[in-house]
This record gives sequence, C-alpha cells and structure tokens, in this order.
Amino acid sequence: MKSSYELAMERLAKSEPVIKLTAAQKKALAELDSRYAAKTAEREIALNGEIEAAATAGEFEKVAELRQRLTIERKRLQAELEEKKEQVRKPAKA
Repeated sequence: MKSSYELAMERLAKSEPVIKLTAAQKKALAELDSRYAAKTAEREIALNGEIEAAATAGEFEKVAELRQRLTIERKRLQAELEEKKEQVRKPAKA
C-alpha cells in the first residue's frame, strides 16, 4: 500500500515530468554555485568592513544604511544566480 506522499509524488510526476540533468548541466550548476558563493562572500567582507568602520566612528545611520545595502546585495546576487541556473536547466531545443 502506498503512502499519501507517494501517491502525491506520482500525480506530480504525471502533470510535470522530472527533468533529468546531464553531467555537463550538473557541473555548470556547481560552478555557478561556487562562483556566486565567492561573489557573496566578497561583498559581505567589503561591506562588513565598512559597517565596522562606521560603527567605530559612531555613524549609526550609515551602519543601518550599509546593513540594508548588504541585504539588497545578497538578494540581488541570489536572484541573479537563480536566473542563470534556470537557463542551464532549460533543455536544449533541437
């Protein structure tokens, strides 16, 4: 007897088939993850340095602004990553 989870997964597979990724696609996705992790870390290090300097100088408004900028940068990089991943995942049209 199948569980409700298994039945739901079967229905989902019928309505939206699972796309198998090639080795090249998997490698490209891993490279994108690595590249964007590095970009994110680079921005965090740069902005955290600025945040620390502003906090030391007592510029609390600037600290808040820089923290908001860091959040925006993270979201932007994540959105950019997901967009590029989606392009890799799309099956090649023959």
